[in-house]
Amino acid sequence: MSEHKAQYWKCALQVNPASYIKYRGEQQNQSEDEYNQAILAACLEESIKIIGCADHGNVAEIASLKSVLEPHGIVVFPGFEIASSEKIHFVCLFDECKTSTELNRILGSLELIDPTDGVSPSRLGAIQLIDKVTELGGFIYAAHSTNDDGVLKRRMHHVWQYSGLLAAQIPGSIEDLKGVEDDFYRKAIQNKLPDYRKTPKIAVINAADVARPDDLRKPGASCFIKMTTPTFSAFKMAFVDPESRVRLHSDMPENHASAIERIEFIDGYLDGVDISISEHLNTIIGGRGTGKSTLLECIRYALDKKPFEAGSADKQHKKIVDQNLGKDKGMVKLTIRSNVLNGRRFTVSRKYGEYPVVRDEQNQVTQFHPSELVPDLEIYGQNEIYEMVRDDIQRTVLIKRFISDEKPNEMAQRLQTHIADNRKKILDQQKEIATVETEVEQLPNLQERARLFADLGLEEKLKIIPVLEREKHLIQTTRDEVLRFSSLVEIINDNLPDPVFLSEAAISTLPRAEDFRKLRSSIEDLKNAGIAISKQLQESSTTAMNTCSPITDSIAAQVKAQEDELEKAFRKIPANNGKSGKALGAEYKSILTRIEQIKPKQQQLATRNTLLTELYRNRATLLADLREERTRHASDLKRKIKTLNRKLENKVKLELCSEAQRQDIVEYLLGCRLEQVGAARLYWVIENDFTPAHLATKIREGHDALVNCGWGITPTVATSLCKMTEQQLLMLEEVQVSDRMSIELNVSHTDEAQFRDVDSLSTGQQCTAILHLLLLDNNDPLILDQPEDNLDNAFIADRIVTQLRIAKTSRQFIFATHNANIPVFGDAEWIGVISSDSDKGVMPESQQGAIDVEQIQKLAADILEGGEVAFNQRRKKYGFDDKAVTNK
Repeated sequence: MSEHKAQYWKCALQVNPASYIKYRGEQQNQSEDEYNQAILAACLEESIKIIGCADHGNVAEIASLKSVLEPHGIVVFPGFEIASSEKIHFVCLFDECKTSTELNRILGSLELIDPTDGVSPSRLGAIQLIDKVTELGGFIYAAHSTNDDGVLKRRMHHVWQYSGLLAAQIPGSIEDLKGVEDDFYRKAIQNKLPDYRKTPKIAVINAADVARPDDLRKPGASCFIKMTTPTFSAFKMAFVDPESRVRLHSDMPENHASAIERIEFIDGYLDGVDISISEHLNTIIGGRGTGKSTLLECIRYALDKKPFEAGSADKQHKKIVDQNLGKDKGMVKLTIRSNVLNGRRFTVSRKYGEYPVVRDEQNQVTQFHPSELVPDLEIYGQNEIYEMVRDDIQRTVLIKRFISDEKPNEMAQRLQTHIADNRKKILDQQKEIATVETEVEQLPNLQERARLFADLGLEEKLKIIPVLEREKHLIQTTRDEVLRFSSLVEIINDNLPDPVFLSEAAISTLPRAEDFRKLRSSIEDLKNAGIAISKQLQESSTTAMNTCSPITDSIAAQVKAQEDELEKAFRKIPANNGKSGKALGAEYKSILTRIEQIKPKQQQLATRNTLLTELYRNRATLLADLREERTRHASDLKRKIKTLNRKLENKVKLELCSEAQRQDIVEYLLGCRLEQVGAARLYWVIENDFTPAHLATKIREGHDALVNCGWGITPTVATSLCKMTEQQLLMLEEVQVSDRMSIELNVSHTDEAQFRDVDSLSTGQQCTAILHLLLLDNNDPLILDQPEDNLDNAFIADRIVTQLRIAKTSRQFIFATHNANIPVFGDAEWIGVISSDSDKGVMPESQQGAIDVEQIQKLAADILEGGEVAFNQRRKKYGFDDKAVTNK
């Protein structure tokens, strides 16, 4: 199927004809046809799709070059190079349909001093020349701006600052200019010199003179321009937003993120819709009821991705799927490129009423679930963010998902499992098999993933790793033991008794001074004994250190040598989808380790029975360990939140309130259905700061202990609490009080931050705070249904779209929207216009493309919020052209 999305096209914008070489005083050894064929070969080899043909004042050979290139799909923008009266060189390009006759007329209108020699300058000044070419429908850029006769080389700051000059050619990357002529060129391009500062910044391109076909193979000869189709009108529009649409070779981002590449519907409301979308920003627009939400909810259904919280969002999702897919038992098919599975492509298909099926590139059914292809994909339906932001607990859960490297606290989870198992043994209940079975169920998937890596030859190389790790552990333990012993010396020295408090001045006047002198003598003897012991310990410690250090150092060196050899072996593994061999090896090692951890549990479903007293003793230890681990994890989480706050760049501020959701305890007690105890009588739980385990202890101590503990428990409630069974008390000890995340939004529109807690903000500002988090780095797509709902337009244009333009270079976004700010200011690479035809949703190819497609502009003006007037206002700010869109 054909693709209708904006993408980068490689462009060589200063290709000269065969005769050009004579201007350099060289002899052309090829015929014109041979030269043109060599240009064609180089273009095909280098994937160059657009060339600008620009000889010095000569257009005679353009037609023959076009006739060779165009049949191969290479677009030629005809033009010429010209010098202004100040002898600044420019390249002028025109519509691909311009004939040589028309170009000669244009040349004639530019007042060349001597039209016959081709290199004579124009009588027009640079600014006049820029205006004239623009008026004639052309595009003009400053040629070789940092070399002889270049606008920067000649220090023509007034020309550089002129609003009509949109682009300038430089030889390589901007960083290559660092330090050249006291860093003048780089600073001018980066808008750091007052005399050269302009708004917007000028676009820089690589478009070196191509005098020979081989010149096309040099990076400096070409650059990348983003367009839906390679036309001159789309080319010119790209330079209105060069930040998004113009790239040097050095600036082309590597994108290894996951992406939904294709969406296909078979039967159902969207039957026949088959679209190929961009890996960057995609927007779906359409009138009310045309199927925008349906399309996104069907993607969610195919991925078997449940709404973030059960409730209204879940009901709405089910209703949409039932109505639009269920009636005809339709199917959704997605083609997905998976980052976590090293760029492999999979097809996910799901027929209504069935489970999703995942096939690999060989069309073989796999055991993967869609969530394993894109584990961090986020999808939120209409008003789902609004509903979520109002729920304190769900909001905290969401935010934790955006903390860098935040994973479940595995140690705490293990402790909780042990505690739950302990409870079940005490109560002589069934053994806990659900957790073990959940782990065992991971084996087929882990083994399949291991097979994917086995082809890379990692299996044999990893056998030595566990041995090396054990030796390193023993070395470190030995060193730690010696150091720990040596620290005893410091402890003794720091705690030696000091008899100064029994000085003669302090005791001489006391009636029992002689007795205190005896005490002082005893303390002095104790101090001297301590000094002697400290000296002996220090000598022993030094001896041990001198003995052990050479041995441990020797072992460590041998281990290091083996590790170095292993690292070298890993580096020989080819990189895959942006992952180094070292990273692949580490990942494979992790998978194998996990497999070995799970395998024994297939036979370890039986648990041992122990004495009841020992179980209670173990339980006390486990609960203490869990409290310590949760405290450590909370501390670690707070450090990560500080890092996240830095990423949020003063837009949003987060703060973790550890174990602050005391409603968790209330909910548990209400679930116990205690006699005469409702929510109102449990206010004391919220107002105090005890742990669930502490409350269980007080209940075991009895009625009087509860009433007298100072928490405000009434005798009636105390009586009911004392009737709790032992099972309920054990489960109370296990209640984990959730963290609460405080969120503050910077509501200031100035450089001075003004943060306010989201609970005191409007709905729109609350949703804005969450959107800032959703737009953070992620390797998997973000899908939102009408994110602008409940948002203020100023926040969308000034804050959200700005962040979106940066984020889309390395992540896929799919938005259904009715707000023009997102597709226009966000410069969406793909806009799909969905409409209804005979009770079916349709999206033909003519209704797909980016904003540089005229038909898309017309449809967008008719559909998007505010209609033609609002859309044309955005066009003016965006700078498309002076002609407004009208559907009349």
